[in-house]
Amino acid sequence: MKKVIIIRYGEIMLKGANKRFFEDKLVKHIRHAISDLGKPKVYKQHSRIYVDLENYDETQLIERIQKVFGITLISTAKKFEVDMDRIREEALKELQDRVNFDGVKTFKVISKRVDKNFPMQSLEISRDIGGYLLQNQEGIQVDVHNPDTVIYVEVREEAYVFSNKIMGLGGLPIGTNGKALLLLSGGIDSPVAGWMVGKRGVDIEAIHFHSYPFTSERAKEKVLDLAKILSIYVGEFKLYSINLLPIQKEINEKCPEEEATILSRRFMMMIAERVANKVNATGLITGESIGQVASQTIESLHVTNSAVAMPVFRPLIAMDKVDIIEIARKIDTFETSILPFEDCCTVFLPKRPATKPRLEKILRSEGKLDMEALIEDAIANMEVEKIRLGDI
Repeated sequence: MKKVIIIRYGEIMLKGANKRFFEDKLVKHIRHAISDLGKPKVYKQHSRIYVDLENYDETQLIERIQKVFGITLISTAKKFEVDMDRIREEALKELQDRVNFDGVKTFKVISKRVDKNFPMQSLEISRDIGGYLLQNQEGIQVDVHNPDTVIYVEVREEAYVFSNKIMGLGGLPIGTNGKALLLLSGGIDSPVAGWMVGKRGVDIEAIHFHSYPFTSERAKEKVLDLAKILSIYVGEFKLYSINLLPIQKEINEKCPEEEATILSRRFMMMIAERVANKVNATGLITGESIGQVASQTIESLHVTNSAVAMPVFRPLIAMDKVDIIEIARKIDTFETSILPFEDCCTVFLPKRPATKPRLEKILRSEGKLDMEALIEDAIANMEVEKIRLGDI
């Protein structure tokens, strides 16, 4: 008998002729996620992925696998040769474990016969095993509607018995849906936005804008920490750091104060688009939500969007802050995001920022600046750091 982890996936099943491509990506990401825990065997078989447990730490493996996009359910199962007597015995042991460790009082059996050569149908297997469990375990009853535990039996080339189903994150495997560049700040929203787009199979790179020395080294380290947490889910990626201070100084000297925020934002978008083109990304990702701050009113978003031709993905656009914080807590970025270190958006912050900017006025202000020189200089002085899985 062997112990294995059974991994199921959802949307991949709908991919038709492309299903194998998605499955292979998923296997690759699972292997990478657990690579530092040893070399457990990971293999796919009949629309399932299996990981042989052998002498590996089950808890650690499951914690890593749970964070891989594309997985819907995870179970740990006993795997052995198909034999009805053996299935009964292993099902009884599984139930006894649930009684001893969880104190369950009721159960049901769900069976799945994949091997059509097996003489009993699924319902017959469930009835047979259910009767055997009732006869051999005291103080237990069947409850088909709301049981304390479910004993699952699958008859394939080999038999599987298990009782746990752990939720995965769902979505699609990273790298199956193109590449986008995330504008990563030190706040709550942008890491969540990157996580959400990554969940749709998009390969992520990131760009960060700072105003050093007006912003501190610790503020930069905070962003690096957020990037490392994000890499647990989206894999290794490059973080491009841009010092926006020279541009902010020019804006402060030559443009109306109330336009400083929106002008800075447009520069960020234009620079991000240039970098995205260099790294073969075809979209930008931001953590903007309608009305959250002055630069995120409908009018401001319109003016910001007009700075670039590339699609801008805003997965948080209609979400409340409470909902965003809930996801940030779930993915472990929240506590880092709320550390009190300033970011570039706090530098030269106008007392009364424009909330309904007009594009023609913003363009007139930009006409006072040497836009191309400022953008080229910012990119020429860009720093690049590779964010590796496991650097946390």
